[in-house]
Amino acid sequence: MDGPGDPPEGTPEGVPAGGDDEYRSVVFDESFVRAARLQELSASERMGDHALAVRNRHVWSRVSTSRQVLVLVILIALAFGTAVYMGLRHPYKDPVVPAAEPMRAMLVPLAPKDPVPGGGAQELFDRSPAAKFRLGAEGVNLPPARSTQHFSESQVMAALAAAKEYTVKSALDPAVLTGGSQRTVRLLLDPAQLDQFDRSFDRPANDGRHAATAWLVRFDPARVALVDTPVRTRGVFRVSETGPATLEVSADHTFVYAVRPVAGPQEASLFTVRREMRFRFDRDGLQEHHLIVVQSYLQAGPQSCSADDEAYLRPLLAGQKPDGSVSGTDPYSTDPPAGAVCGSLGR
Repeated sequence: MDGPGDPPEGTPEGVPAGGDDEYRSVVFDESFVRAARLQELSASERMGDHALAVRNRHVWSRVSTSRQVLVLVILIALAFGTAVYMGLRHPYKDPVVPAAEPMRAMLVPLAPKDPVPGGGAQELFDRSPAAKFRLGAEGVNLPPARSTQHFSESQVMAALAAAKEYTVKSALDPAVLTGGSQRTVRLLLDPAQLDQFDRSFDRPANDGRHAATAWLVRFDPARVALVDTPVRTRGVFRVSETGPATLEVSADHTFVYAVRPVAGPQEASLFTVRREMRFRFDRDGLQEHHLIVVQSYLQAGPQSCSADDEAYLRPLLAGQKPDGSVSGTDPYSTDPPAGAVCGSLGR
């Protein structure tokens, strides 16, 4: 009688005895089943319409959880590294802010042809072109602030306001005009220009860089007094963008002062200053309410052409005449040019 595992007819021909041994090396353990690409559906799943008997298993499901986490960490690290690299090597550079350059200055004395007329201050104003000027700071008017390519309307307004404050304090403040403290003007300057400003008052020089009268209008209190009447003022401001990081404000104003001698006859006379200033602002300066004085150009008279006092303006007072001498310029000198120029006072 055959063994329990043998067919009734015996072992088929061509099949070795104990044929099951051929498949005993294949072990269908749990890992083998999970790794299979095809998975047999359950009985309830096969009852659905047009249901297939088997379904494909996604390749990702065969990857262990730890490997998924590792791959995810690698991807995040690569993304972070790329972001850092692009941040450090981005092609766009911040605008370069020009360094605060020394202020350049020129004063042109305006010499009269005849003795300086004198009289009452109001009468003199009424007979001069300054009769239509405004009084004091009323003549220092700001234009409408408009945004530029790189600066907002509020930033342009801040630049104009600082330029107006400098103009008023440096040309209309009685304490400054009479040779008093210049601290209110100094506070408005960029810190990089303070050394030049201080030297202009400590050791003024006719070198186009260190004249006190280039920074502000002032008269020698030992010689000249202001008449107690408002200064006549007229002028304009202009704004331009000189680069992505800088604004410039140009101020062109004419001031007419009524002055008299400290001693002697008290007849008044008029003294006219036309001052053109260029101010530069960067973004930090706008926030800190600081400006850079780029250039100062003054025409002032009546003065003698030889008036070369860089500490004070030297007006010719009522009844005085110019001395007729003109200072010269040596073209062979290697010193900075002093710009010795003199003009004729038309009125």
